[in-house]
Amino acid sequence: MKIYTKTGDQGTTGLYGGKRIAKDDTRIEAYGTVDELNAFIGLLNASFDEATQNYCLTEIQKRLFTIGSNLASDPDKKLLTPDILDEDIYTLENAMDSMELLLKPLRNFILPGGSQAVGFAHVCRTVCRRAERRVITLDQISPVDPKVIVYLNRLSDYFFILSRFILHTQDIKEIPWIPRPQ
Repeated sequence: MKIYTKTGDQGTTGLYGGKRIAKDDTRIEAYGTVDELNAFIGLLNASFDEATQNYCLTEIQKRLFTIGSNLASDPDKKLLTPDILDEDIYTLENAMDSMELLLKPLRNFILPGGSQAVGFAHVCRTVCRRAERRVITLDQISPVDPKVIVYLNRLSDYFFILSRFILHTQDIKEIPWIPRPQ
């Protein structure tokens, strides 16, 4: 099977269900950003070795495919697609709670970076925030499962905590942001 179909050469793409829409449609922006996030998670996951969080990242990638399939479906048809569940959100919260037990309380904003893995975690955090914004924009036009929005919101928090956790496990000090005196 060839990967190219030539059906998108005129600036449209097909949704699950057959409907064709412009490639810059709000729906495409939403699930395209989720796809971009998933690719960055692949980089993040390959950049450090911690079994529990590596497993968690792979599970997150699977949930992002769930979200992508939901967003890529024709909203005018009642199509069977996988859903984000409450337990998916709880899994993120539990992962954050477990990591935070090992971290010092946050007293300042911290600068992104310190290692490649930490940098990737912050890229994931910011792309996740953009995906959340794109999904919220889509929701104003065409209703989105509210759990998708909650999941993306929680996921960006997870990446922030994960960045701090990676610093901790790599024994790298956080660099606080301290504003210049006025």
